Amino acid sequence: MEITDILTDLIDEDTDQPRYQFDEEALQELMKSIEELGLLSPIKVRATGNGRYKIIYGNRRYKACKMLGRPTIPCLVSTVTDETEIYLEQIAENLTREGFSPIEEAEAFNKLLHDPKFSSSIKYLSSKLGKPEAYIKNKCDLLKFGMAVKKLIVSGTEIRKDKLTEDQLLPIKDLPIEYRDPLALIIARDEMPVSDVKKIARLFKDKSISSATKDKLLYKTGPALLETWSIYEQNKAEREKSAVPKATKNATRKKDTKPDKNEQQEQRSAAPIEDQLQRLLASLLAHTPVPADNMDINTNHKDVFLKDVDQLIDNLEKHLAEWKNIRDRVKKSIQIF
Repeated sequence: MEITDILTDLIDEDTDQPRYQFDEEALQELMKSIEELGLLSPIKVRATGNGRYKIIYGNRRYKACKMLGRPTIPCLVSTVTDETEIYLEQIAENLTREGFSPIEEAEAFNKLLHDPKFSSSIKYLSSKLGKPEAYIKNKCDLLKFGMAVKKLIVSGTEIRKDKLTEDQLLPIKDLPIEYRDPLALIIARDEMPVSDVKKIARLFKDKSISSATKDKLLYKTGPALLETWSIYEQNKAEREKSAVPKATKNATRKKDTKPDKNEQQEQRSAAPIEDQLQRLLASLLAHTPVPADNMDINTNHKDVFLKDVDQLIDNLEKHLAEWKNIRDRVKKSIQIF
């Protein structure tokens, strides 16, 4: 393909091209380079009729030349007319250039996948661009985040304050939006490494933790969230460890041997505390006030009645004291949240 000098005034920018963010400082440096050395690499254009041309790639070089007042620009003139092929070529060219942001890349992939004009597939894009399908999917997942988060996303893997890398965001991309964006802003503010983000993500993916508790966690700092994860994992490990002896005992018990009375009692005491609570709740009748005018008791049975009442109160007070203690212990264990 021959290089042709074309009048700058006959060239139009492509407003639909994938890259739309241009760093002003980098543009000034390019202008200085062109002024001193000339344009070392031509831009690529296509004819649009009436003697005019539209840029396929090279927008920054075109901008720099126009700002310098250069009358002509060396160009490669493409004969390709297929819109999908042109857009893919624009993406491929920008992938080799610095400054093509992850969000610009994600939006370009998303456009090829969902714009009726293109209607491509991830498999097709992968084959045409030489990128793994997972690479394309991960880039598109960045679009799940809100605008405040998108503005902080930068290229590369360097952790910087108030900036976000793709690697930092991927562990939380599948969380509900009410957790995803607030966590992303915490991660950016506290410069959290990917390894810590993965731990916090596991905390918010844990279904045993209530939504109300997770809402409260969003008020914590990054380091405090990490500490919460550590304590929670320790408590979970201890609970699992305490459950092992009972599981081992049940596994080794012979099914065809009828347990004796003592063993039955041991089974009852070894039952999970949740089961005990449910059985107790099921055995209690719903509370209904005793009518004040319903106090007629047989004179001969009053002593027996009082004895039974005393026994009932004694048993209920023992239950009450025991379950209050259990409640307080459980509350203490979840105060970490």
